[in-house]
Amino acid sequence: MLSVKQRTVTNKRRSAAGVSADLGARLRAARERAGVTLRGLARRIGVSASLVSQIERGNVTPSVGTLYSIANELDLVLDDLFRAGGTNARARNSRTAATNDGSGLVRKQGKREAIRLAAGVRWERLAALPGDEVEFLYVVYDVGGASCDEDSMIRHGGKEYAYLLSGRLGMKIGFDEYELKAGDSISFDAHRPHRLWTLGRKPAVAVWVVVNRHGDGRVRRESRK
Repeated sequence: MLSVKQRTVTNKRRSAAGVSADLGARLRAARERAGVTLRGLARRIGVSASLVSQIERGNVTPSVGTLYSIANELDLVLDDLFRAGGTNARARNSRTAATNDGSGLVRKQGKREAIRLAAGVRWERLAALPGDEVEFLYVVYDVGGASCDEDSMIRHGGKEYAYLLSGRLGMKIGFDEYELKAGDSISFDAHRPHRLWTLGRKPAVAVWVVVNRHGDGRVRRESRK
């Protein structure tokens, strides 16, 4: 018989797997609503059409960088990535929030939606209510985890703020590299190319906030030149 702690971990994993498994279908539906072809989307974000197809079919999990690129091109907010397919994001998230403690304001630990991404990265949504301008996340980078390949970097609109709860996290922003330890924090312009990766033999766990990712259109304008 599983202990209470084991059952809690198992339920969280099932919840995360369900959200992640449906991610490809949600991305495909968003692409079709936007009237963008599979090859057109692949060309805009600089990956192969085969990769986009595999992501949409749920055969491949996107990296943080690829998911951000797709979301930016399709004008998706973070709530669109976490919501169940075919359901209005705001309506569903309001209902989910209401089940957490009855107030609609508090999100209980065991009821956070999660997305598992490639290279050992997990996002959990901390916001109880949906929002377009602020993305509020509990982020885990497993041992060996990274936001993108070593020779790649991410860039998007807005600003990022992070506070490291445990572990060590390497960050490259532009040409500069940083090491964050538990208790350290960082903020930067997300338009600058950046990459994140775990340092050491323990997962890096952080609280992350992205502000105004879609309000800053520099990346999207430049990507379409």
